[in-house]
Amino acid sequence: MASLNVGNLGEYLREQRRNAQLSLRQLADAAGVSNPYLSQIERGLRKPSAEVLQQVAKALRISAETLYVRAGILDAERDRVEVETRAVILADPTLNERQKQVLLQIYESFRKENGFEITPDLAQGMAQDMAQDEAQGMAENISGTQQAPDTAVRGPRTADGSDADPQQSAS
Repeated sequence: MASLNVGNLGEYLREQRRNAQLSLRQLADAAGVSNPYLSQIERGLRKPSAEVLQQVAKALRISAETLYVRAGILDAERDRVEVETRAVILADPTLNERQKQVLLQIYESFRKENGFEITPDLAQGMAQDMAQDEAQGMAENISGTQQAPDTAVRGPRTADGSDADPQQSAS
């Protein structure tokens, strides 16, 4: 099988996984994808969907936007400032999740006011992140425990032509 042009996503994922001291199997379990599928992504044989990248990013505790750029979903030059600013805000340990989301909303409104609207792909990813973070935060407030993110992936192919996890599609 020929390697797809997904930048250096696979190498980057492998490096992040090793830095997190996770085996391929551990990361696959944490992200809710199959071990063989994650292996194929790391080897550049599969182009994962934005949803799968988001699940992997959450499991690795890294920015989903960084993975979107490396996978070619977002344009690196055009979105670099947005991604870096968002990543810095999300990584700030002195802010709680709600404060981070409010700060991101203010940042985005200023950019829009100045004629620099966020890209549709980034907006969709941020909306999904915010909705999941909000739901997780509410669940944590209610139960006092951390909830696992919803990891369902539907269908063998997504609308953008990227691969869905075959094992999840079969179930």
